Amino acid sequence: MNVLLLVSCLSLMPNATYEATWESIDSRPNPEWFADAKFGIFIHWGIYAVPAWGPKDRYAEWYWNHMQKKESPTWKFHMETYGEKFFYQDFAPLFKAELYDPEFWVKLFERAGARYVVLTSKHHDGFSMWPDPHNWNWNCMDIGPHRDLAGELIEAGRKRGLKMGLYYSLYEWFNPVYLSNVRAYVDTYMLPQLKDLVERYRPDIIWPDGEWEHPSDTWRSTEFLAWLFNESSAPKDIVINDRWGKECRSRHGGFATPEYQHRADGPLMDAGRFEECQGMGQSFGYNRNEDAESYRSATQLLHVLIDIVSRGGNLLLNVGPSADGRIPIIMQQRLLDMGAWLEVNGEAIYGTRPLADAPQLENVRFTTKPEALYAICLTWPGESIVLPKVAAGASKVTASLLGYEPSLKARIEGDAVHVDIPCIPIDKMPCQHAYVLKIQW
Repeated sequence: MNVLLLVSCLSLMPNATYEATWESIDSRPNPEWFADAKFGIFIHWGIYAVPAWGPKDRYAEWYWNHMQKKESPTWKFHMETYGEKFFYQDFAPLFKAELYDPEFWVKLFERAGARYVVLTSKHHDGFSMWPDPHNWNWNCMDIGPHRDLAGELIEAGRKRGLKMGLYYSLYEWFNPVYLSNVRAYVDTYMLPQLKDLVERYRPDIIWPDGEWEHPSDTWRSTEFLAWLFNESSAPKDIVINDRWGKECRSRHGGFATPEYQHRADGPLMDAGRFEECQGMGQSFGYNRNEDAESYRSATQLLHVLIDIVSRGGNLLLNVGPSADGRIPIIMQQRLLDMGAWLEVNGEAIYGTRPLADAPQLENVRFTTKPEALYAICLTWPGESIVLPKVAAGASKVTASLLGYEPSLKARIEGDAVHVDIPCIPIDKMPCQHAYVLKIQW
């Protein structure tokens, strides 16, 4: 039995009870909705959106950390812009989110074709994006916006039918308890925070990060996950990632999280349970230092999505809002362009699985459903295209171009499918960026 079929079968089993061991936790099947969703939105938003600056090849959300290095470009920028006596904490009252409109955000994500959203509830600076009772005066209700930023977004997203998740940093750069006694930090602060998030918002995804300084035993990760699956108010089909300890990535948890196309090896990658997280530029948090050339085009982003899905994964594409709560226009346009393509071609993305032993063609990627094979051409295929090794045992074939009504001429020769491509007037072209041939037998 192949892995995907096994996962599908296991997903139909009654709810199980999980022990606080990786053997038990790893036996839990990844919920099917996540494998079907394919495209999610990551949101890096917090106090770091006020300075919103970093070198073009660095993460702007690491501003506080980078400004500690007195020879760094970040410290030089900080000195010239704010002065030596302006501390990172002084950005908090300036993080006002006065233009934050969660209803607009989720409508944009829906139009983009995204099926789920993951918001940074707390990044490595420790600032909480919810009314956190464990973090006095360092949360968005006590200072800055004086609003429940996470709660408003989750409520708006669920009204639109989106799955809503929360990123959470296990560690904090400069938390004195963390730095002096990590056990006390975990017991009295981190775990209570995580449990508060789960019980308060019942998220569909828990996406930890900042796990790399300690093994999962130190973070008490399996203990938390057993509570999450067995006792908490979270949905029974909640999804988790693999960032639960420095030994865990690609090996333990629900899905692997390669970052910016960093490849990973391990059981989760082998099982096709992975999600690549990437920004449109080189930063997750909004970086005012980036320009138009820093951002990938809609074509490039769609090709990333197509390639990842053809390998059995999901794309978690990041947006970095400004401190006042706006999603930058260039990010909005990229999302809308992607959504227009998915509106025509989404059936070749959502709910698909990779083609086993797919032909290695430079500009073609393959996805499958029980009733069809999809050949996604990253460039226009020209007058005809040959798809080798896809027709073994077939005696007849039909072909169509998604978004184009007339059927295409197709024939089988050996184990290959030959498809003739019509000359389509530019005003009749179904889409841009990539073109999907649907093959049926």
